[in-house]
Amino acid sequence: MTETLDKHKRQRAEQLPLALTHDAATGREDLLVAAPVSAALAMIDAWPDWKAPVVILTGPAGCGKSHLASIWRDKAGAIDIHPTRGAEAATVAATSPVVFEDADRRGFDDSELFHVINSVRENGRSLLITARLWPMSWPVVLPDLRSRLKAATVVEIGEPDEDLLGQVIVKLFADRQLHIDDRIVAYIVQRMERSMEAAQGVVDRLDRLALARGTRISRGLAAEVLESLAGSADRDS
Repeated sequence: MTETLDKHKRQRAEQLPLALTHDAATGREDLLVAAPVSAALAMIDAWPDWKAPVVILTGPAGCGKSHLASIWRDKAGAIDIHPTRGAEAATVAATSPVVFEDADRRGFDDSELFHVINSVRENGRSLLITARLWPMSWPVVLPDLRSRLKAATVVEIGEPDEDLLGQVIVKLFADRQLHIDDRIVAYIVQRMERSMEAAQGVVDRLDRLALARGTRISRGLAAEVLESLAGSADRDS
């Protein structure tokens, strides 16, 4: 009976949301440089000598778009904008480099984004946009805006390889002030889905579970988390 109660308490503790924040290191020196991000990083480093005033970084969730945008924001002294009606984003773009993140998820007003791009072109400024999808997949209705987006430089960040995934997992734990054994990292990478989003999910779940149980992150705990995530994916499919 006592064992059943202890198990129930442990399960409840593992389900409690933890009110903790983990600030990711987003400086230039914190970027994990590997083949999938090399072209995008080269573009960021090349500023202000861009061939086109508008650059669009695309790639899957967690691939490093926001990190690269943060590096460029600091380098260029750029200001964040969201081109919606009444936001006066074009006015801001006339006087400063600007960043518009998650364009395909946050949405925008066609006319406002069109005016932003025109303002950037006319005033010798720069615009960096990030998105998961290529601009030709965005629900753009205004023909003039579609034409402007076709003229932009698009750089795609590819899916990570095993080496990069391992580096990412180590970094995600380091952002939480946690050290993880290299053998456990290799074990996780060989068995997880090949995506940055999956890496973030595994690390978050491992961190929460270890904290709830008051235990170290071990290979056994990693196996349990991977099995749990795989089961959830099977149920969702």
